[in-house]
Amino acid sequence: MKKIDNNLLDSVKNPARYFGGEYGTPNMDKPCDVRFCLCVPDSYEVGMSNLGTKILYHLFNEIDGVVCERCYAPWLDYAEYLKSNNQTLHSLETQKPLKEFDFVGFSFQFELGYTNLFYMLELSGIPFLSSERGEDFPFIVAGGPCCVNPEPIYKFIDIIFVGEGEEIWPKILTDYKRFKDRKKDEFLEYLHLTYDCIYIPKFYENEHKDGKLVGFGDKKIIKKYKIKDLDHSFYPVNQIVPNIEIVHDRAVAELFRGCYNGCRFCQAGYIYRPVRQRKVDTVLNISKGLCDLGGFDELSLNSLSSGDYEGLPELIDKLKPYTESNRIQISLPSLRLDSFEGAFADQNRRSSLTFAPEAGTQRLRDVINKNITEDDIFGSVSQAFDKGFSTVKFYFMIGLPTETMEDVQGIVDLVYRIKQMYYSKPRSAKGLRISVSVSTFIPKPFTPFQWEAFDTRENINEKQKYLYDKLNVKNISVSWHDYDNSLTEAVLARGGRELADCLLYAYKLGARFDAWSEYFKYDNYKQAFEHCGVDINSIVGKKDENDVLPWDFISVGVDKEFLIREKKLAYQAVTTPPCSKQCNGCGLKKEGFCK
Repeated sequence: MKKIDNNLLDSVKNPARYFGGEYGTPNMDKPCDVRFCLCVPDSYEVGMSNLGTKILYHLFNEIDGVVCERCYAPWLDYAEYLKSNNQTLHSLETQKPLKEFDFVGFSFQFELGYTNLFYMLELSGIPFLSSERGEDFPFIVAGGPCCVNPEPIYKFIDIIFVGEGEEIWPKILTDYKRFKDRKKDEFLEYLHLTYDCIYIPKFYENEHKDGKLVGFGDKKIIKKYKIKDLDHSFYPVNQIVPNIEIVHDRAVAELFRGCYNGCRFCQAGYIYRPVRQRKVDTVLNISKGLCDLGGFDELSLNSLSSGDYEGLPELIDKLKPYTESNRIQISLPSLRLDSFEGAFADQNRRSSLTFAPEAGTQRLRDVINKNITEDDIFGSVSQAFDKGFSTVKFYFMIGLPTETMEDVQGIVDLVYRIKQMYYSKPRSAKGLRISVSVSTFIPKPFTPFQWEAFDTRENINEKQKYLYDKLNVKNISVSWHDYDNSLTEAVLARGGRELADCLLYAYKLGARFDAWSEYFKYDNYKQAFEHCGVDINSIVGKKDENDVLPWDFISVGVDKEFLIREKKLAYQAVTTPPCSKQCNGCGLKKEGFCK
């Protein structure tokens, strides 16, 4: 680690974000042929909490001849420090300038992180456009869940990886050693011809007719790569311990990937299909290793729906002696209301519990295929109160397909019934606190609702005001997402190549750290859409099932016919059973994932 500049200590808040040298950092001095800088376009506190980048970082550093370093988006004070000292953005581990790496990879977890790509490239002295980066600049790589629709950033990325990278990326980096002294285009062409999960935008052209997208030429379909055997996949036990407190400052053991439940609004539930579980003893060994080596006092058992892990009772029983003797708290952050049990609540003894009914009426819960009943909701919350919990948080959505004001009133009724339930029990010494968080539904790609419209400003404002007027009472607090923020996310999630110039223009107007409410300014995007002549109403409006969508050249393994069928069932308020109960024919069986 370089000598710390005293001027840095005086110039920025939390300078430890930029020092590197954390406990558990791999050997950066080993002989190497390939250097990769793994970037998260968000702050150190957020980026260090991301499990996917942790896995790839430690995996890359176990490959012979490969060194992987990290970089996170610096806060504005550090950006000014770099500029005033004539420095470019560099890696944490060795302070190597980003433009001197072979690969600079960005993990996009959410669409509002796109403008930070420009922010980090500019601070690095790397041109924004792929077409302007010659042989002297690194390959710019993108991955993460946003890449199931990568078209808004197609102009700026050389290599887009779609899927889970633990198995493929070691092969790619080994392949690159043969191409390192050759033209960049030779390696790009090799990747394009060799890997179905890699999208090289420069080799694709969109076809339009009468201003409407009609196809992608004769290019191959990009297939999202998924690991079949998660139990034997790489998982780092000896991880970096951050210099400062981060957003999720705990050991994280991944139970499984995918989700059985098929909620029709949930993109993750479709793009991460099918469920692939780790064995109980595998998770047990990972958990103990993480806590022993990292010194953590909290262990999070993670998945999209942790309560659905088949071996959870056995795992809890096996972990209990270890966690109790070492005073380690177990948390289950993703409990469904129908998988919550008192035995698990005993292991999740925190100050509060979070549940996600999503909708206020049973009809609308059936529309979105939430597959929970009122008995599940009130039974689980009753158990929580019996166990001594007095603070609960509920997640709801508004703007869902077929929603009426009766459904909005259903949210109010449900919350008041929860309040009455609490006070009907023997009085606790603790006062009740109910937090109600209301997000605006965004129709995302690869879901049965991908053809739906994003709700109007007038409708959402009316529903938000109604909920505030009804729920702004003692013991209850209500919060919601800003409409402009949700609208922008909807545009970026559903749009195509027409948004690339908008993103860059918005950045030049000042857009960055847009996922942070204090920095987000819708006017930057509004001006950019107008300047570039983009009609956002056509992007967020209702789509026809026969329309060609910007992401139709990518396959996540789920058939479009299945999504259409689920959409039709939604309008009938008919539910589809979870995959754990029956195969619903989504298309993954023919891919060899399901029996």
